[in-house]
Amino acid sequence: MNLSDLATDDAVLAELGQRLAQRRIDARLTQADLAERAGVGKRTVERIEAGKSAQLTSLVRIFRELGLLSVLDELLPAAGPRPIDQLRHQGRRPQRVSKRGQSTSDDGWTWGDDP
Repeated sequence: MNLSDLATDDAVLAELGQRLAQRRIDARLTQADLAERAGVGKRTVERIEAGKSAQLTSLVRIFRELGLLSVLDELLPAAGPRPIDQLRHQGRRPQRVSKRGQSTSDDGWTWGDDP
């Protein structure tokens, strides 16, 4: 089931809770074991698996313990430079090349020759 197909926040939390419970079971951990290893309360694990809300730090600790932090990396990858920013940093590229000629104006005036 895709999370985007779920209509409510409660439905999304319930699905996430079920998925985390399955990952915990696949890792052969009890709720108490996971809670201890992650540094959260057993009740926190129970609430998350039941689809109740939890603090983000608790979720991060549980994800870390279950080896799922890479999933968060995929979910929200680090922002790279935007193409428009790259173009701005490149500066304006020259369209043509011209040689600078030497000034041929010789009016005879030099610095310090003020009248």
